[in-house]
Order: sequence, then structure tokens, then C-alpha cells
Amino acid sequence: MELFKPLETKGEENKKVKNDAPSEHVRVLIVGSGPAGYTAAIYAARANLSPVLYEGLQPGGQLTTTTEVDNFPGYPDGITGPAMMEDLKKQAERFGTDVRFGLATAADLSKQPYAVTIDNDKVITADALIIATGATAKYLGLESEEKFKGQGVSACATCDGFFYKGQDVAVVGGGDTACEEATYLAGICKKVYMIVRKPYLRASKVMQDRVVATKNIEVLYEHSTKEIVGDANGVTGVILNNIKSGKEAKVDITGFFVAIGHQPNSDIFKGFIDMDETGYIQTQPGTPKTNIPGVFACGDVQDKHYRQAVTAAGSGCMAALDAERYLGTRVF
Repeated sequence: MELFKPLETKGEENKKVKNDAPSEHVRVLIVGSGPAGYTAAIYAARANLSPVLYEGLQPGGQLTTTTEVDNFPGYPDGITGPAMMEDLKKQAERFGTDVRFGLATAADLSKQPYAVTIDNDKVITADALIIATGATAKYLGLESEEKFKGQGVSACATCDGFFYKGQDVAVVGGGDTACEEATYLAGICKKVYMIVRKPYLRASKVMQDRVVATKNIEVLYEHSTKEIVGDANGVTGVILNNIKSGKEAKVDITGFFVAIGHQPNSDIFKGFIDMDETGYIQTQPGTPKTNIPGVFACGDVQDKHYRQAVTAAGSGCMAALDAERYLGTRVF
């Protein structure tokens, strides 16, 4: 699910800010929730910047689809993703953040103040803009995949691999990300199957060598996923189709990790902000600063390497601090 993008039903018109729409001006606008957006809101609110935050279609972001979060500091007994996001939201509101439900559908960053259209209806102008729209994991599109999300199906081995310690799991994909996920899981799990459609890995030579050298990884070349099977307790196996022979086979697993990439939710900012070829926002090294003064990006929309809740929160903190410093040096 892409949380912040032009609505396709209206075509190119949605990418343009409507001049006749009702408007509101704020000092700091935060687009996106999740660890990055909420943390930015906490810091901005404590600095008396009166931030307004729009949550998007999925308040709390990707973590709301995660059952247990065991690796975020401060929760020794773990916490569910939705509960942690609710905690962060309440903390942001406690300091005065105006948290609103709404979808950013267009943006104009060509001049100050910056303008973002919400729900194709209302324009919010801001002296400083913090983009925390995240990235959406790509899935295979199977009904069974959707059914078992959070019950054995995951798009993050670092987040959820611990729960499958000593068990058999599968990783879908043949690129660097899939190889990284597989080698990480191999250190935790009993057996890791890599499901690869092609007769070879697309990953770099270094990553391929790591996979080959890891004894408990088995690469199933020229196989595709037909269906994920399970019961009330979660995933129990996966049915594969041999692309070459057409034969089907069931592999017993308890965890199914999809590693076919992520799509950053940055479409509405294209043409204004520097991005890489896949749409990740490019920031100045070590900072959340974009190529536009007063516009900052944090969390997964600018991070294609770590994609962790704690790193997203840290970058949200940095964005708010830099926004405060920026506003302190400007006269509006």
C-alpha cells in the first residue's frame, strides 16, 4: 500500500496544488506517521513549533502490521507494533502536536511557503516541511500472503527473524536484499530456502558467494510461489511451482520472508526533491536536509539500507532539530 501518492483516479491533476482550495498556514508540517514522523513531532512540539502531522491512510506506518517488536529500546518485554505507535502518537500529542488523519495528494515545493494538498481538498502551507512518508514493501500479491501477514509472512528478517529461531523458513527473491535476509536468517534458523524465479541470483558477486558458503541455505532456482499454507497458528508451508517442469511441491516452513524490494512513498515530491532512480529521497550525508532549504526527509523514505524503527526515530529527531535551527535563522 502506498500511503502518500497522487490518487490515480484523477490522473496528473492530482500532482498539482489547487489554487482555489481552502488553505491553512502552519510553521511545521509533518507528512507521515510511524517512528520517524511521530518522533519528529515530539521534538518539534517540545521546541514550541506547533507542528501539524498528517498520518496518511495507515496511521503508524508499516509497524502497525507487525505483531511483536522486540528490538526497540525501552521495551524489555517487547510490544506490539500498533501499541508502540499509539504510545508515540500520545507522546507527540502530549506536547501539543496537532495529529490529523489525511492523505497528502499533491505538493508544490517551488517557493516558500511550501504547499501540500490533503485529500485533494485542502492546502496546507508551511515554513518548514518534514517528509516521513516511509516506504512500502513489495509483496507477491497472493491472497494467502495477505492472510498470513504478521502470522508467518514478513518483509523484514531483521525485525521478525528472532521469532523463528531454530525453525525452517523461506526467503523470496534473488537480489542483494534477499541474499542479505537469507544469510541473516541462516544465523538464527535451522534451514533457509531461497525461492528464486530465475536460474541464477541477481545479487552482487560478494552476496552470491556468502549464500553459497552458508551451509544451511538452499537455493531453489526456477521456482515461483503458488500459495502459502497454514492454520490458525500461522504459516506451516509453501506450495512452489517449478517453472521449468511445471511440477508443484510443498516445502514445510514456519516463516515466509518476502525480499523483492520496497517502494518509497515519494511520488508527490518528484520534480522538486532530488531522488535516486528508485524514488528514495536523497539527503545531505549525515543529515535529513534535502536539496530544498527548509524541507527535510526522515525514516524509510530516505533510508534504503537499514529500515529499522530505531533508525527511523533517530532520523525523525534529526529532522525536527534541523527544522528548528532553520526556522530560527529565517524571518517569515
